[in-house]
Amino acid sequence: MFCYQCEQTSKGTGCTKLGVCGKQPDVAALQDLLTHVLKGTALYAVEGRKVGVNDQDTNRFTTWGLFATLTNVNFDAQDFVGFINRAVELRDGLKDKVKAAGGNIDFAEDCANFTPEMTLEGLVKQGEAVMEIVPDPALNPDIQSLQDIVRFGARGVAAYAYHAEVLGEEDDSIYEYLHDALAKIAKNEGSLEDWIGMTLKCGEVNLTTMGLLDKANTETYGHPVPTKVPLGAKAGKAILVSGHDLKDLAEILAQTEGKGINVYTHGEMLPTHGYPGLKKYAHFYGHYGTAWQNQQKEFPEFPGAIVMTTNCIQKPRETYLDNIYTTGPVGWPGARHIADGDYTPAIEKALAMPGFAEDVAGKEVMVGFARNAVLGVAGQVIEAVKNKDIRHFFLVGGCDGAKPGRGYYTEFVEKVPDDCIVLTLACGKFRFFDKDLGDIGGIPRLLDVGQCNDAYSAIQIAAALADAFGVSVNELPLSMVLSWYEQKAVAILLSLLHLGIKDIRLGPSLPAFITPNVLDVLVKNFDIKPISTPDEDLKAILG
Repeated sequence: MFCYQCEQTSKGTGCTKLGVCGKQPDVAALQDLLTHVLKGTALYAVEGRKVGVNDQDTNRFTTWGLFATLTNVNFDAQDFVGFINRAVELRDGLKDKVKAAGGNIDFAEDCANFTPEMTLEGLVKQGEAVMEIVPDPALNPDIQSLQDIVRFGARGVAAYAYHAEVLGEEDDSIYEYLHDALAKIAKNEGSLEDWIGMTLKCGEVNLTTMGLLDKANTETYGHPVPTKVPLGAKAGKAILVSGHDLKDLAEILAQTEGKGINVYTHGEMLPTHGYPGLKKYAHFYGHYGTAWQNQQKEFPEFPGAIVMTTNCIQKPRETYLDNIYTTGPVGWPGARHIADGDYTPAIEKALAMPGFAEDVAGKEVMVGFARNAVLGVAGQVIEAVKNKDIRHFFLVGGCDGAKPGRGYYTEFVEKVPDDCIVLTLACGKFRFFDKDLGDIGGIPRLLDVGQCNDAYSAIQIAAALADAFGVSVNELPLSMVLSWYEQKAVAILLSLLHLGIKDIRLGPSLPAFITPNVLDVLVKNFDIKPISTPDEDLKAILG
């Protein structure tokens, strides 16, 4: 196997024997094979659009299949057998439709004509043969680097598109880009400049996708409002919901109503407490635990059922494997999967488990500072800046992870001066989310904007402030200090670059798939730089 799509990749170069995430070599091979078949499908999809063939089942499965290969989503080899079978079925059906419409189906590319052996052993062997991500010595390394940035960014785009689609929001331009990107990778065509363009285009499409998901979430559940969330527990039966998917959480809340079960969030589900359509449930109680990488420490102590809705699953310990359920594209060998939206098995498990014997005291944290909430007090914020009560804004957020070096973000926030505001989003916030930073004139100094996809809200806040001050976003007293881990973070970074945002600090380490020459382009054009130390970075930013 070879995989270097996430930040924790072995030795900072690539996992070759076993994924640091827990991915086994057979699953890595199957993910490569699924990607290979999706590339072949994309070739027909691109040709199909030329002759009026646009198959929605193929479009939707492309996002599903790409999402399933994202880090910490699915580790079950048998699941990938089904995914690959479905991908081949859709590819071959699309080929027939394109042929019938008079389109070109005479491709020389192996991934278009490839017919896999549909047994687990055969599929693994063929996946090992295609090795989708392994560096190709015959290919210009800078072009391969950009292709991999696009490949991984597309996986992040696909994840957000999937979340929007399950709530009924779709945009064909997203599907068109995903197919175009995969087809270009399949053909291995284009110059260095072409691939730089495809990379920035990925950021543009991801911005569209995050906007679509924002629309889906807010039109379905309302705009988030500032909300206090308890970190303790309430006596009674319990279900814990982790991941990112609001629809799954809404269904769980509806199906547990009146059953004496309290629902808790974990990880990036914390911001969901701010949505009016979710917080209306009286048994939607509080938040349990911190970020994804602490599951093996935190989940054994949770006395109820656990539902993993999207990426972020870690290898469950035997002590709680029987209590954990997966849904959507998520899978782990031995964990029960809920495929039909009926959470009865998890509910019955929660009722059979002891739950919390008594109330557990804990801190409270505030969520719900998405764009509507922040822009609702924009006048107050603008006056505070003009009066020099607020000197600077810092967006400190992104992915959390297990590798050393992420203590930087805790220390950075602790050292941010008292006349500065910290906005945060995604699971990187769990390094400092429960710290009391006080307020400036009633405006909390720590504002939780939401999940990783709520980078869209942060961008809208920045754009509105820039417009109010009559300057560009790059001229605002705003600095971005970001942490990355997986492919959604790659897509978000590309969106920021597409918008021309400069002087971003990125850590805790730079991606292994970025070559020195590509990094040089990013530095020269966007002034992107690695984090150093909190003291040095604060001095450089504030003077």
